[in-house]
Amino acid sequence: MSKKVLITGGAGFVGSYLGLNLARIHPDWQIVALDNLKRRGSELNIPRLKQAGIEFIHGDIRNSEDLDHLQPDLILECSAEPSVMAGYTSPGYLLQTNLVGTINCLELARKTKADFIFLSTSRVYPISYLSDLKYLEGNTRFELAEDQSIVGASKYGIAENFPLDRARSLYGTTKLASELLIAEYADAYQIRTIVDRCGVLTGPWQMGKVDQGVFALWMANHYFNKALKYIGYGGTGKQVRDFLHIADLLDLIDLQIDRLEEFKGETFNVGGGISNTLSLLETTNLCQQITGKEIPITPVAQNRSGDVPIFITDSRKLELATGWSPKRDAQSTLEDIYQWIRQYEDQVRDIFS
Repeated sequence: MSKKVLITGGAGFVGSYLGLNLARIHPDWQIVALDNLKRRGSELNIPRLKQAGIEFIHGDIRNSEDLDHLQPDLILECSAEPSVMAGYTSPGYLLQTNLVGTINCLELARKTKADFIFLSTSRVYPISYLSDLKYLEGNTRFELAEDQSIVGASKYGIAENFPLDRARSLYGTTKLASELLIAEYADAYQIRTIVDRCGVLTGPWQMGKVDQGVFALWMANHYFNKALKYIGYGGTGKQVRDFLHIADLLDLIDLQIDRLEEFKGETFNVGGGISNTLSLLETTNLCQQITGKEIPITPVAQNRSGDVPIFITDSRKLELATGWSPKRDAQSTLEDIYQWIRQYEDQVRDIFS
């Protein structure tokens, strides 16, 4: 059965990748990508979307009138101001996009009876609890201790039952508030919904910045011989994140769409898990191996607001429920980013400048 799919943030890294590849997998689907093009580099995806037969709409989810004429039967809500730091500097746009925008998308789902898959974030988990996790310091990274006193925390990382009763940043709060609204709309209007709390996503066509898209940024700076900084935690570069290749997310989303009736109402942690983790220092070593280049990296001892030393997504609930698991490891993920930058060097050079 043909689907009419609306992807918000459809010219962004995640939205464009999902759109392009869902169009490839399901050529009979009608896919619309809506984006306000605020993120620099997103304009590069417009020709790619059009070539794939995807309709592009230059619109903004903050404006309900940009959505009112659409008639989707599935909404993939990928739009966001994804920067934690933005909440400390310019919260207005973040609040309007991540909260009011989601409300407008839910209103569209209510009116059209569309299914709704929401890409949330691991940043819904409170900073102070994450900072209190017990960890050990190794030669190249911090590692979670096996014995954790906080519910939902283990050597496998952070699970869905981790406590939510403290501050988490304005960014994380907008996403958690959206999750609560989604649950209410699902109950009140019988909308089939899934919430995916994503950890660090990465891969080709991610226009990485210091505060979002760190692995793509790290590779790009090595490629273009630009300096970097190890910020916080003594400037050692030992802070750790799990990562998920965007192609692994696509595999999951396609599965969830196919089995939406089975998973409706669920909230899942989505990430690379304990087997797909990197510290900044380890990322540097891999980037050096792949590019053959070394760049200056300055240690900055002071921590940034909202940062945590280690975050690993515990995706075991998702893996048990769906049978899905990540397939791409650190080496292949960073090599994919490298090959993309190499192929499109002239287009992306200014984006990373």
